Amino acid sequence: MASSRNAAVFGGPYDDASGAALDLADPAAFVEHDPYTYWDRMRRSDPVRWHPPVDGRPGFWAVARHRDVEACYKDAARLSSARGTVLDVLLGGGDSAGGRMLAVMDRPRHRELRQVMLRAFSPRVLRHVEESVRQRADALVAAVVGAGEADAARDIAEHLPLNTVCDLLELPVSDRPLLLGWNKRALSSESAEDDPFDALEARNEILSYFVDVVRERRRRPGEDVISMIAGARVEGEPMTEDDLALNCYSLILGGDESTRVTTTGALHALGTHEEQWRRLRGGEAAVRTAVEEVLRWVTPAMHFARTAAVDLRIGGAEVSAGDIVTLWNISANNDPEVFARPRSFDVGRQRNPHLALGHGPHFCLGAFLGRLELSAVLDSLVRRVDRIEILAEPPRVYSNFLFGHSALRLRLD
Repeated sequence: MASSRNAAVFGGPYDDASGAALDLADPAAFVEHDPYTYWDRMRRSDPVRWHPPVDGRPGFWAVARHRDVEACYKDAARLSSARGTVLDVLLGGGDSAGGRMLAVMDRPRHRELRQVMLRAFSPRVLRHVEESVRQRADALVAAVVGAGEADAARDIAEHLPLNTVCDLLELPVSDRPLLLGWNKRALSSESAEDDPFDALEARNEILSYFVDVVRERRRRPGEDVISMIAGARVEGEPMTEDDLALNCYSLILGGDESTRVTTTGALHALGTHEEQWRRLRGGEAAVRTAVEEVLRWVTPAMHFARTAAVDLRIGGAEVSAGDIVTLWNISANNDPEVFARPRSFDVGRQRNPHLALGHGPHFCLGAFLGRLELSAVLDSLVRRVDRIEILAEPPRVYSNFLFGHSALRLRLD
């Protein structure tokens, strides 16, 4: 099949309303510009579009409409995750953990390992952590209320998800500050000046840490998630120490960073939409619907990526085998074909089929846990807080994958 790349390109990299050229592979594009403007334009005029090579990097497809993104997530047979699921990794040649870590694995091995992991992360198993999550969230909010100025990212959001995942993995409390530091360095940056090799070093530190933990749990298994995975067999064979470490790394990264960004985004959204905060606090809207709207509104993972395993057609565009295909959740979650008034934050929104947690065979393994953590924070805010005052415009995370704020100065009264 001949790729329709030439027909899909206009003006090189995307243009926002001001006419500035935007490169979707460049983190600065999402710090310096309003991304919603060009997603609106793209959905209307060219919803599956070839992003040309820039600065020696390969080109890739960008998919913007909700219906096309959802269909691609379901099409795991023709759109592979094994080379990587994040744009930067694919542009760099692919993920070295491909076929070994759940997130970058295809069927049938993916199905078998996911069943093992689901046993550890099912709502039934996680019910026993619900009370501790709610207690921790309430203590974090209580410490900020009336204390004057605080940073929601530092003082609330970064403590809850990491500690919850570490509880499930039964990792020592003394190790957690180190893991938090590595995690932040591994996935996001504060600015363009940050060294990319620092992120690589942080990932290697996490992997090395988990190799040691896995060895210890195999010697002395317990009732924790790591012991459960370490004792399982995939395709008839026990997993290697390195593969186990990779999947522990995936749990820490996935369970911490996205929830941290979402929690910070929830406080920013409620603080900048006073009427919606009053609706939630007054009981006019439920915490349950507010959780889903925060996930849609924030969309912490802007995209996930796939590689075309065969020639195929996506939304009218002809994609060739081997092409990188990026699925832009941030655009799909603001598609007016699916969401009424998508750029209105509505804590009572009833129809909300957002894709913030992905879709299909790779739907977020920790979805229940992430929703629980966000619900716990919102419940505590409703009980304890009258007013959320944002004190400064928050800086955005420097990333082409995560979208959100790296800090949020506020006052809770």
